[in-house]
Amino acid sequence: MGAQIYLDNYSPVGDITVMAVCMTIFALLFGSYIKKNKNSGIFINIVIYLGLAAIADVIYHVSYGNITNGDFRFVNIIRIIYHALLFSDLLLYVVYIVALLDLKGVRKKIIMANSMALYILVIAGDVFVSVFTIGISTDPANRSYRMINVFLVGYILFLIIIVILTLRYGRHIYKRVMMGFYATIGLSLIILVSQGRHNQNSFTVVSFIPPTIAILYLLHSNPIDAMLGAADTDSLVDSINYYRRIKKKFLFVSLHLKEIDQENTKLPDELRDMIRNTAGRISKVGSLYQLSPGHFIFIARKDRNLDYIEKCKSMLGSVREKLDQFAYTYRIVVGESIDEISLNNEYPSFIRDIEHRMAATGIHIADDSDIKRFRENKYILAQLADICQKNDPDDSRVLAWCQPVYSLKTGKYDTAETLMRLDLPETGIVAPYKFIDAAEQNGYIHTLTCIILKKTCDEIRKLLDEGYDFKRLSVNLSVLDLREEDLSRTALSIIRNAGIPENKIAFEITETQSEYDFIMIKSRIEELKDHGIKFYLDDFGTGFSNMERILELPFDIIKFDRSLVIASDMNARSEKMVGSLAGLFAQLDYAVLYEGIEDQKDEERCRNMSASYLQGYKYSRPIPIGELRNFFEKAEQA
Repeated sequence: MGAQIYLDNYSPVGDITVMAVCMTIFALLFGSYIKKNKNSGIFINIVIYLGLAAIADVIYHVSYGNITNGDFRFVNIIRIIYHALLFSDLLLYVVYIVALLDLKGVRKKIIMANSMALYILVIAGDVFVSVFTIGISTDPANRSYRMINVFLVGYILFLIIIVILTLRYGRHIYKRVMMGFYATIGLSLIILVSQGRHNQNSFTVVSFIPPTIAILYLLHSNPIDAMLGAADTDSLVDSINYYRRIKKKFLFVSLHLKEIDQENTKLPDELRDMIRNTAGRISKVGSLYQLSPGHFIFIARKDRNLDYIEKCKSMLGSVREKLDQFAYTYRIVVGESIDEISLNNEYPSFIRDIEHRMAATGIHIADDSDIKRFRENKYILAQLADICQKNDPDDSRVLAWCQPVYSLKTGKYDTAETLMRLDLPETGIVAPYKFIDAAEQNGYIHTLTCIILKKTCDEIRKLLDEGYDFKRLSVNLSVLDLREEDLSRTALSIIRNAGIPENKIAFEITETQSEYDFIMIKSRIEELKDHGIKFYLDDFGTGFSNMERILELPFDIIKFDRSLVIASDMNARSEKMVGSLAGLFAQLDYAVLYEGIEDQKDEERCRNMSASYLQGYKYSRPIPIGELRNFFEKAEQA
């Protein structure tokens, strides 16, 4: 056997173990759910290079042991490749951490330039030492060994870069994740030191395994987000079940950032760090969960945090200041665990129910009244689900109410807006604000719209048969209704089956910001207007208003919201502005309807602001549709 370099005390067991671990990791990557993010490709390359390094190490030692002619060129090439693969892994660790920390600009360039320079330098040094056999000596047994270990020098220098990088910028990473990563680096060093103390060289590649497994678990299969320190919804469910099993009360703090959810944008670094640090200040033993991009819940045992209300109040001031800097609307809900809610893990629903009743921005301490409302809303939602499932157009639980509209041109009531109510066994009459949002969010609204349209058409048929003279009744359409492909066919079928003229029905819709919805709404309006159906733009003056888009849509009537009626009463300038806007619509052949008229003063002011129709409590509160007979006149009376 020829001269031996690193051959004695080598066993392929370590490298074979590495190959097996790499194959297992690939089986996990492709056979189970692993979080796919921008670093997944880097991690896959780390595993590939690690497996190839283990193969190269085995080939190197086997080849060296079989050399008899003194020609070590092939062996030296394999050795250089082996070390290059390990250096590539070390470089990829740096690249991975830079990407994880989302470093950019000059900092990223400096780190990557130094790492690449070190990478090139150590590989070039390894090649130089191998080619010119510099630093090789022999021991008393005439065995060759290298006095200059370029690989060890490069390994240590890369390790220094990684440690400096994580210490300098690791504050943006969840502390427990960083501790886990540091622990695996320490384990790798222990493996190398132990190998050296026992004159072994079988476990060099094995020392790369702990950090690789740490990356797989902590950053790709761990339910905890490495930067935020928040676990996912399934983990929240597990934690709540755990507290139920051990019969311990817990506290919860919910933060919901509406803009982050709506726009599905990334949480700013400063805000992310603030959320993570605030959760840690409330309780060191609690856990943070992320339900959606902008919704976070922190929970911790109550018996270990008896002063949590005071802690929350003291810290929420600084939290508000930070959120105000970003101009986010936020809702914070604080409370204690509730057995009824814990039973079915309904905290996300419970919190959303509270948020619906909160102002755009604010803090709420949950109490017994919230539980009562949540219980009621659960019942309403269950009834909506049953109504939708049965899909009975004559379902007695859905009521058609209406509010008469006064025409200034005719001086009488000749139109009305149909309004939906529910009549449920346990609650009685339910107002729209209690169920419309839930119906839209759960996909029930279109069924309700079809039922209310059918009941409205049936009542129109009765009014016509009894000889009443009126123009039309209007029915509200949700944007979700307008997205239904067969809306026009369904609506026309309901109208025709009732045996009424199509122009006796009108539809009210609200404006939308979505380009897709705008195109779709325009198409639906044009389809139905061809059959004589009129369209109202509802709630003009609230939220988003784009005059260009409004003028593109073939509306017949513009409904000015109550907020504009109130604004017009502020001063002469405001009245002139609202009046000028209404006058512009009137000149363009739109009829203007003012909503929310409550007294004679409102009426007189709106008469002078190009009003065609008036609607509000001055004339009538919402009434059952059958009571329209008290407002409409019969043809012979007219």
